[in-house]
Amino acid sequence: MRKLLATLIILLAPAAAVADDGIEVRQSEHQYIKLLLGSDAGIDKGESGYLWDEHGSRIGELVVIDSTNLTAVARVALEGDHLLKELYRVEIADLGLDDVNFTLENSESYFLIDRGERDGIQHGRKGQLLRGDELIGYFRVVSVEQNSATLIAFQIAEGKDFEDAQRAIFQGYLDQIISTTGFVNLHYTNLIMILVGFVFIYLAIAKDYEPLLLIPIGFGILIGNIPLPVQLFNNLSVYMIDPVTHTFTFNTTPNSVLGIIYGLVTSGLLPPLIFLGIGAMTDFTALLSNPKTVFLGAAAQFGVFSTFLGALWLGFNPSAAASIGIIGGADGPTAIFLTSQLAPTLIGPIAIAAYSYMGLIPIIQPPVMKLLTTKKERLIRMKPGRKVGKFEKIAFPIIGFLVTTMIAPGAIPLLGMLFFGNLLKESGVTARLAKTASNALVDTCTILLGIGVGASTTAQVFLNSRSLLIFVLGCLAFIFATAMGVIFAKFMNLFLRKDNKINPLIGSAGVSAVPDAARVSEMIGRQYDPNNHLLMHAMGPNVAGVIGSGIAAGILLGIF
Repeated sequence: MRKLLATLIILLAPAAAVADDGIEVRQSEHQYIKLLLGSDAGIDKGESGYLWDEHGSRIGELVVIDSTNLTAVARVALEGDHLLKELYRVEIADLGLDDVNFTLENSESYFLIDRGERDGIQHGRKGQLLRGDELIGYFRVVSVEQNSATLIAFQIAEGKDFEDAQRAIFQGYLDQIISTTGFVNLHYTNLIMILVGFVFIYLAIAKDYEPLLLIPIGFGILIGNIPLPVQLFNNLSVYMIDPVTHTFTFNTTPNSVLGIIYGLVTSGLLPPLIFLGIGAMTDFTALLSNPKTVFLGAAAQFGVFSTFLGALWLGFNPSAAASIGIIGGADGPTAIFLTSQLAPTLIGPIAIAAYSYMGLIPIIQPPVMKLLTTKKERLIRMKPGRKVGKFEKIAFPIIGFLVTTMIAPGAIPLLGMLFFGNLLKESGVTARLAKTASNALVDTCTILLGIGVGASTTAQVFLNSRSLLIFVLGCLAFIFATAMGVIFAKFMNLFLRKDNKINPLIGSAGVSAVPDAARVSEMIGRQYDPNNHLLMHAMGPNVAGVIGSGIAAGILLGIF
């Protein structure tokens, strides 16, 4: 029992003889290298060796100060005016090792303290580096002498630097456990984003607004805003603190699952695969039976280019402005694909804006539709479209792909997958492939994309004036796209016979949010005439909008 109690005291208590106000630290004047061999190869603490340049001249010596099974850290002493960057070969003659692989360490990350074994300092102990009461980063003891110890800073906080550190405080295991909890690291901005995640989930479940998208994104927002301690941030987050600049950047470490998932988003891989599934689910019959509705889908792209110009005027660079403008196409995968190619740092706010407005279609579009149409226009009944044959359905994806990608080769990844998926569906001989594309594949990609995008909304990175401005521009883009589709339908009616006129309400479906935009046209039309069913008529411009947004993205990608 006494042994158990003593063990607990050692584990939970800070290192002995460490004052509450910490120990003064100073940056080491030495330089260090990491040897890519360790104790398994006989390289233990205290081993010495020589440093050679590429001409075979000796430029210094080394002493190993820390060793693990596979690696070792060595302190080097250079001779004369030689520089560490001249190092070409490491030799440890006593072990018969004449060419040990190595990497140069950032010597600024090493600190010295005037406490050692006599003060109870232990190898491997961890703690915090502070400047006043401000956290600068975390350290680990790598070497202990009788009256001194060497520390290495293994993680520096965002916006801080090594030279900011003034003192070190050792932490017991209980202190480390407490400091890693979300409650200790919680910031009010995290609470704001968690509330946004709740709103997304509520709209998906209670209002049935794009649930397949908003639930993964909403839960991803919750995941991304669980407060992470500095020492865990790079291992868990979509982002990482760059070891050189100490600023947030995309996580490129191989051990962050969220970083790997988000890498599928930023690589541009998931959007084309989702388009493959959309193509396998889409029926282009409504468009083929009434081809003139393709102009409504094209007209809705006005929102893309008008917002692009607006973003340029507000000071965004052309690539960022193009990525913001594509929100007006109301096509989440297209927005993510273009942004991943032109402005990867904006994927988070642009994707959230695009999917938010797609989910809010039943709220945003009706006021615009009613404002721009008269009651008489809303009552227009459209005649049924002609019957479309099997040959046309098979030929359309082939011809459509060739024509659209000749216009905008940059759209090949998106429209190529869209039309290929549709050919799988319509050919009649690839039912298994079409079923896989339209079910398992698209569902998996949607889950990964939603979780990845949601998790990228970490408050410390996401909540800023730029994100707010993107949301405002995205909303305007969506409104302009809706308005232009309705206005162009009214314009077309000036040249159509009375018995062949278009109900302008279907013009709003020119945005590519399939099939929600078409459902809104149906809903508003039936408010004025319960027997006037516009859904199938609206599907024409709706699927044309998918193609139109892909072409718009291809054009912008080709320009920038």
